[in-house]
Amino acid sequence: MNKVYYRKIETAIGTLFLAETGRGLAHIQFGDISEEEFLERLNKEYRQSEISEGGEENAKAELQLSEYLEGKRKKFDLRLDFQGTPFQKRILERVAAIPYGQVKTYGDIAREEGSPKAFRAVGSANARNRLPLVIPCHRVVASNGLGGYGGGLPLKVRLLEMEKQISK
Repeated sequence: MNKVYYRKIETAIGTLFLAETGRGLAHIQFGDISEEEFLERLNKEYRQSEISEGGEENAKAELQLSEYLEGKRKKFDLRLDFQGTPFQKRILERVAAIPYGQVKTYGDIAREEGSPKAFRAVGSANARNRLPLVIPCHRVVASNGLGGYGGGLPLKVRLLEMEKQISK
């Protein structure tokens, strides 16, 4: 039986839930849900897996996320278990490559992908990012403003401002 390990952590931006599979870190969930709700999601997604607390990749992620939120880390060094369609994976790889302290628009990423009119699809792939912060979807903005963010716009602004200050 496969195993999925989860961890609840407290950070400078509030509670986060982490989950890893044997392939790497698979989920980072902002604490806008309860632990029970997070476990329900994991049980639905990983029906054939045993789910328990712990996990080596979760411990590494906890440390690296704390360092990032303290302004001490600009890149993550974690094994990741990407989920999604091939298109979504390609988009998230492009998002992961956006340098610390910089932003790109949904349109920029669509053009890089060779599909300039696919900015909505880029937004949709970004919205399905299960690894926020590590795959820095907060660095993707709308051409006319911030766009959305799973952690809420105030957090997106806070993260962008933090990176901008530290990048100086």
